[in-house]
Amino acid sequence: MDSLIKMPIIGFIAAFIFSVSVVPLVRKMCLKEGYYDLPGERKIHKKPIPRLGGIAIWLGTIFSLITVVLLQHEYPFGNSISAILVGGTIMFILGLVDDTYGLSAKFKFFVQIGAALVAFLLGVQINYANLPVLDLHIMLGFWSLPITILWIVGLSNAFNFIDGVDGLAGTLGMISAITLGIIALVAQPPQTTCTLLCFILAGAILGFLVFNYNPARIFMGDSGSLFMGFLLASLTVVGVMKSVAFTIFLPVFVLVVPIFDICFATTRRLLKGKSPFSADAEHLHHKLLKAGLSQNKTVFALLTATIAAGIIATYIVGALRLYLIAVLIISAALFLVSIISKLRK
Repeated sequence: MDSLIKMPIIGFIAAFIFSVSVVPLVRKMCLKEGYYDLPGERKIHKKPIPRLGGIAIWLGTIFSLITVVLLQHEYPFGNSISAILVGGTIMFILGLVDDTYGLSAKFKFFVQIGAALVAFLLGVQINYANLPVLDLHIMLGFWSLPITILWIVGLSNAFNFIDGVDGLAGTLGMISAITLGIIALVAQPPQTTCTLLCFILAGAILGFLVFNYNPARIFMGDSGSLFMGFLLASLTVVGVMKSVAFTIFLPVFVLVVPIFDICFATTRRLLKGKSPFSADAEHLHHKLLKAGLSQNKTVFALLTATIAAGIIATYIVGALRLYLIAVLIISAALFLVSIISKLRK
């Protein structure tokens, strides 16, 4: 196990260093060029905030993977990593263009489907539904394509939807990445490449969070949330659902908060006769804020729910002890990051 976790830890540290180093440069560029997220009726912040932090998350992920590949003298072919990175980069570029110039919801939706289709054609496919409790192993056949695209596009947008409170999307994304990485590590056989990319993504997000906790100095924007959501959705497919021993419900446990939020939001809008793409201020984080919680307490409440769901998921696969150790370390890091953010007031 020690040898299996070594490179993911190196990747995590490298990604953190890359990301935390790039964020100030990105923020400086945003201030110079005027790339701000302006206050509005649905927005919580009261002043313009730079919004291209996703650049740091993307660069941190890509360059850290390159670093690990150079250290190992081997590229992980045959693990759908190229599919994930290509599709994720398409999502990143889409979000970046939307952050800087603005795009229609329908156009973004069609490009998202295209990115998910690219990943599917290159090997990111949900080919079966495994339900060990019922002793069922269902081959999806034709339905593999629409279910895979729905899963990837849905989760990509789910993280975009919850990116409404300082530090929320990044915190949940990082914990989810660590959880998925641990589950992939104990799979039989171990999905070590998936674990590596999960830890790299988590490190890149943590570097960004140094500047994103309340009061945020930069937002990840659509470029960050779509890239992060796409990678997490794809990694659940290649790292968890590909394992015959694991139930298809495990990813739902791991990503329960964004999944519940997007399902609730879509249903609510459709019942009101509105487009599911229409924006409102009735997401989970909005309701917690209206109930009187501060931004930090809202993040803590939803983080607690995510960790609790992660405990269930890792208990099922026999990785609870490793998960709890990781959560303690990450929680200490998040606490330190939040303190640093407060000192910047």
